[in-house]
Amino acid sequence: MVEPLDMQRAVDRLADTLSLSVLIEDIDQRPVWWSTRGAVDGTRLKTIVDRRVEPLAASVVQRLRLTQATEPVRVPAMPEAEMWARWCVTVRHEGYALGFVWVLDPDGRLGTPEMALVQDCAELAAEAIVQTRLGAERHRRERDELLDRLLTGPDQEAARELIRLERLAPDTRVQVHTAAAAGGWPLPGGLSVHIVGNRVRPAVGGAPLPMTELGEAARRARATRRAVAAGARLDTVSWDALGAWRLVVDAPAGLTPGEIHPGVDVLAAQPRDDLLTTARAVLDHGGEVAAAAAELHLHRTTLYYRLNRITTLTGVDLRSGTTRTNLQLALWLAAYRSTAEG
Repeated sequence: MVEPLDMQRAVDRLADTLSLSVLIEDIDQRPVWWSTRGAVDGTRLKTIVDRRVEPLAASVVQRLRLTQATEPVRVPAMPEAEMWARWCVTVRHEGYALGFVWVLDPDGRLGTPEMALVQDCAELAAEAIVQTRLGAERHRRERDELLDRLLTGPDQEAARELIRLERLAPDTRVQVHTAAAAGGWPLPGGLSVHIVGNRVRPAVGGAPLPMTELGEAARRARATRRAVAAGARLDTVSWDALGAWRLVVDAPAGLTPGEIHPGVDVLAAQPRDDLLTTARAVLDHGGEVAAAAAELHLHRTTLYYRLNRITTLTGVDLRSGTTRTNLQLALWLAAYRSTAEG
């Protein structure tokens, strides 16, 4: 294994030799390593303190085409941007620009021998950045392999390896969110796994689970999204909010909607789906006709006509009676089974 370069030490040594302040940025002009000697200008101070470059100062890279430079470039002072004159050496690897070495030199003290040292530092920086990227890629691949193992089922060894790799506590718990949630590791199917800290957030996969149960957390997340796509009305899109929908999600594969109530097959067999849609709306509103009519944008007369047709076909009065619960669960299960897995 190649020993990682100590770029901070190299930058400190260069700054000591030149008695000037040195900064190395990545290609996006984010500070990576720096060493300050004496006073600095406003731009350098903001870069180090705020970890960003003001737009006017950043525009120098494009204006002087520094990403294309193959030799040191003397950047003139820009009082309007609080910039002293400085030198820039572009950090390159195999012809690609990876960043910039900046040396504050308002008095023009650097000559050819000193610039050679700056160029040597730029070459070291290129090697260090490439090492970092390769290390990050290896780390990501190893983590993804362990996540794949955990997604297939409980795996104590994979959980221990992932906890070691990421330097986490042995009792680390995880939650599964949608991929839009920031700060997680991506999972297949538009999901992401997040390490649980001091504050537990609502998650599509529900409450935190041990690392070894990541596969179960992902299953719950997929089932929750599928239930929502099937029409589940949840206050929060979370496994913990499924309520009676858990009966649908966890129903045995061999159980058919028609076995819960045959009326679901009768309604599904009609030439149009208006009776099926009406039954779902009325039942999901607890038999409240006015609420269902508003959702369906129907006149009450039309809705009452459909209710009578549903009763005639299925034998169920959607506004009362115990059998309507069976029909509702059957309709839920049919909708869930017909919805693609999330």
